Amino acid sequence: CESVHDYFRREVIPHVPDAWIDETKTDALDGEVGIVGFEIPFNRHFYVFQPPRPLAEIDSDLKACTDRIKRMIEGLSA
Repeated sequence: CESVHDYFRREVIPHVPDAWIDETKTDALDGEVGIVGFEIPFNRHFYVFQPPRPLAEIDSDLKACTDRIKRMIEGLSA
């Protein structure tokens, strides 16, 4: 099994040379350096609110769709 230090030197240091390992953080289960598991709250960092369309615009789209369906049904019975 690879040590956290070997992994850190290979995968982290080349990209973030001044990074360091906080060796005071240990896993409760195995007592080794580092805590296993993390959460990346994508919504908190990347979500951009887009307000809903105006109700009149939605109603207009629904009416157009309903009218199209009616015409299609009429075409079947003709």
